[in-house]
Amino acid sequence: MSDLPIIRLMPKAEARAIRHGFPWVFANELVTDRRTRALVPGTFARLEDAERRALGVVTVNPNSKIIARILDRDPDAMIDLNWLTDKLRHASAHRDRLFDSPFYRLVHAEADGLPGIVIDRFGDAAVIQPNAAWAETHFDMLAEALRAVTGVSTIVKNGSGRARVLEGLGEETTLYRGPLDGPVPVPMNGATYMADLLGGQKTGLFFDQRPNHAFAATLAKGARVLDVFSHVGGFSLAALAAGAESALAVDSSAPALALAEQGASASGSAARFTTRQGDAFAVMETLAKEGAQFDLVVCDPPAFAPNKEALSAGLRAYERVAKLASPLVAPGGYLGLCSCSHAADLTSFRNASARGIGRAGRRGQLIHTGFAGPDHPQLPQLAESGYLKAVFFRLDA
Repeated sequence: MSDLPIIRLMPKAEARAIRHGFPWVFANELVTDRRTRALVPGTFARLEDAERRALGVVTVNPNSKIIARILDRDPDAMIDLNWLTDKLRHASAHRDRLFDSPFYRLVHAEADGLPGIVIDRFGDAAVIQPNAAWAETHFDMLAEALRAVTGVSTIVKNGSGRARVLEGLGEETTLYRGPLDGPVPVPMNGATYMADLLGGQKTGLFFDQRPNHAFAATLAKGARVLDVFSHVGGFSLAALAAGAESALAVDSSAPALALAEQGASASGSAARFTTRQGDAFAVMETLAKEGAQFDLVVCDPPAFAPNKEALSAGLRAYERVAKLASPLVAPGGYLGLCSCSHAADLTSFRNASARGIGRAGRRGQLIHTGFAGPDHPQLPQLAESGYLKAVFFRLDA
């Protein structure tokens, strides 16, 4: 790739961070002359520091604040089908060691060396989220590498979400290849979940919560369970599979709750499962007025703090969730609270949750802290890759 265009860091840019593994170059760190600004989004280029020393091969998007993403630290690397295939083989080998069946996150973006790319696998189907310009530009090659490595017959392109907007990309979700006959059944934690790969949230299922579902299930035998912001029944179906007496799933999405009901039927637990559609905050207030009590309450809301600007408001929202959920927990029962906001670190989220519990007049013991599963590896140099937190409390009698 000796004919690649060259882009160069500004003299005061921190090249050491790149050498130590940070995967991004921001627009204010790069010399953006006319030639660089003219590069087509998704172009491969060679990155140099201010002294013209090579740092590696990057992909460039002049329309994004993240103007360059590191692809390979070898400045002579050839980014082609073989390169992509090697990356996917490496990622797949890790997941195959972790799981007995192919239902998992196969590629977790920068943490798997494929910046801006998310791939979730659902047996013979896979969903690709091309959240960076280079993945959009080279989608056909990426899909071919995925087919070669995994043998999947169905590939869905999920081109939606905030990340694509920040890259200047349009929204498009399509069935790229193969058949897809309705929701896909996904075995996980003893339950069966129904994933809508074309019309559901994100890729159709949140594999990242698998270990937190499993922990909650250890508290669920014989319990009355409330699953708030339930999506397709993540915590409630796992709890029922572990022997919960009953489970109520609450979500604003009727299609998500319909999938949860299908999952309960497929899991053999429909008789113990109910749903309630509505705004989660309003439903929790109503349940409190009704005097409802549960032995296990879990709240898994959307990202209230998707960026630093939203952090203060997001932490207040997490505090409010804890305040409204706490009265619904029976004496000696358990409360699980989750955050998928990377801008809210663990300490801030845990403190907001504890404040909410206290404002509700309850006291709680922190008994467990959970994170995303190992199919969602973290890149130590990139805080954004470690976004998911879950804290579980036992509340006072």
